[in-house]
Amino acid sequence: MAMPNDLNQQQNLMQSSRSIRKLLEQRWFVVVLALMLTGLGAALTGVLFKAGIYSLAKWRFQLLELLPPWIVLPALGATGGLVSGLLVSGLAPSASGSGVSHIMAFLRHRSVPMGLRVGMVKLVAGVIAIGSGFPLGPEGPAVQMGGSVAWKFAQWLKAPIAFRRVIVAAGGGAGLAAIFSAPIGGFVYVIEELLHSAKPAVLLLVVVTTFWADTWADVFGFLGLSPSAGSLSKGVGFQLEREYTPLVHFLPIDLGYLIALGLVTGVLAEFYCRYVLAMQRKGKTWFGNRLVLRMVLSGGVLGGVYASLPESFRNLDNLQDLVGGGEAGPLMALSTFVVLFFTTGLAAASGAPGGLFVPMLTLGGAIGLACGDWAEMLTGHAPSTFIFAGMGAFVASCSRTPITAMFLAFALTKDLLILKPILVACLSSFLVSRLFNEHSIYERQITMEYKE
Repeated sequence: MAMPNDLNQQQNLMQSSRSIRKLLEQRWFVVVLALMLTGLGAALTGVLFKAGIYSLAKWRFQLLELLPPWIVLPALGATGGLVSGLLVSGLAPSASGSGVSHIMAFLRHRSVPMGLRVGMVKLVAGVIAIGSGFPLGPEGPAVQMGGSVAWKFAQWLKAPIAFRRVIVAAGGGAGLAAIFSAPIGGFVYVIEELLHSAKPAVLLLVVVTTFWADTWADVFGFLGLSPSAGSLSKGVGFQLEREYTPLVHFLPIDLGYLIALGLVTGVLAEFYCRYVLAMQRKGKTWFGNRLVLRMVLSGGVLGGVYASLPESFRNLDNLQDLVGGGEAGPLMALSTFVVLFFTTGLAAASGAPGGLFVPMLTLGGAIGLACGDWAEMLTGHAPSTFIFAGMGAFVASCSRTPITAMFLAFALTKDLLILKPILVACLSSFLVSRLFNEHSIYERQITMEYKE
């Protein structure tokens, strides 16, 4: 028997679909304009976010060549926490945190501030926090920035409420697509996590927005606004861009190994979710609403931790490249997992504007790399897909979105052969993690942060 909440959600989805079809028939130009502006806005904010982080991080590394790390990293971490915290607490408190839970809460009819102010504060404060050393990623802020920009455009165009919810979700997916160069991943994330809807009208709006945002991200990269050139070349045009080019072999025996990897990853990912949530609860208990103090102390502590570690741990992108390229040994992979496990939890507890998807990918890749080495030592065989299967499995466990996780990990290689092994590990880890708790880390954050 269906529960009242389920019936209400189904009724809302049906009403939303009818409203959107009516809007498409009567005001199609408004819909097209909203989609185009949303995709453009999500791509622009995402590209500027990545470019700002890259520039500030580059300056941080230049300082490290002139001064000792035990001076530079704690000072920059505390200063970045101070400036970012002041911006968020003074201008847009809802710009704190990853941003994904804020968009999800809005789509679940919670009272969440939206608009350009939230998006712009998220952009500037997130660049300062991550660029100054908080080990977080740009994808959570990109989801919130894309959703906030979409909400404002829909408001300007006086679109119906039902359409505003869909376009906000599409904007969030567009932000994810622009950051990861993964339009399919952004599209699936909207359907799988944000809207829980597969109505044809909704699918059309979302797929157009996410692919449009990904295209604009490539154009901005070509124009030099992004630290990476993107997949648009002057002489060739749009081309396939791979971050990693592993040699992929998928054998029948690999299925058992991948299922086992999913089981291990699912357990570790659930521990990670509980650790991050526990740290966030402790932060609220100890500091209350004093966001600035929380971020200053966290930034200083994080800087001190990274100052005491080898140089390779001070750049999250390079760390992911070491893991993704299979260049890290089992000890380095295990060290990477331990360091990111604890430091990203502290960074998330501070309320810093930054996401967890990128750290999750690195954590999962480190598990896959270490397990692959151990499996080869014990059995003489290890699948060549363990690293990227681990990446997808860890994201699937934390976000409870196995299909999205599969496409995000796939986007790093663009190798169709790797889809099946990633999916096997994702489903395995997803099922294991649901035995502990059926809700994702973001749904549990909503329960912590917003009251019914």
